Amino acid sequence: MQKSKILVFIVTYNSSFRLRLILNKLKTLGKKIKFDVLISDDASTDNTRDFFPKNKNKYFLRVNKKNLGYGGNVKKCINFAVTNNYSYCLMIHGDNQYDCRYLEKFYKQILKDKADAVTGSRMKNLNDAIIGKMPLYKIIGNMILTGVFNFVFNTKFTDAHNGIWLYDVRALKSINLNKIDDGYNFDNQLRIKMLKKKKKIVEIPIKTYYRNEKSSFHIIYAIKFVIDIITLR
Repeated sequence: MQKSKILVFIVTYNSSFRLRLILNKLKTLGKKIKFDVLISDDASTDNTRDFFPKNKNKYFLRVNKKNLGYGGNVKKCINFAVTNNYSYCLMIHGDNQYDCRYLEKFYKQILKDKADAVTGSRMKNLNDAIIGKMPLYKIIGNMILTGVFNFVFNTKFTDAHNGIWLYDVRALKSINLNKIDDGYNFDNQLRIKMLKKKKKIVEIPIKTYYRNEKSSFHIIYAIKFVIDIITLR
């Protein structure tokens, strides 16, 4: 495979048919911008692997022998980007909540602003979050936690909990990923470490689609999020 400058990596766990939806979008997007695709499955227990692309020459496919956790899986993908000398890497969740087609906008933005990372914001245009069926408790919780984050770190983010990122790989090389959480607080801790190293993070508005979710998980996440802010500031 002839390597491009951009790696799109998809972290999957029990994603099932949603992986196929993402790959169909990427196939269309590939007509506009060149990128490679890494699919990293975190030891799924469902039929996710049935939806792996058949043409393995066009994709990098990885299946973890044991579950590494969300953060652990992302670290593995970032290390892949670093080892294989990619310039930029885009993180996509296998549940298709975040639209991979934002890659084109993210890439233009990271070049325009000479940023170290570009992330999405569901809250820049609040109406987009409502149309995307973002639960009310998440909207309120996001506003509160993002406000706390901004107060502590003197930032102006509108959405400090977003799961789609385009990174300049050079910026990631200066960060010790081994000291970041292997769980769902990985994104928040990496954001903090990038800020402490004076890296430039830019937000652009995005739309997402929500399905049924359990609020108990988000309460635990919120508690850990606040702990991170206190201990890592």
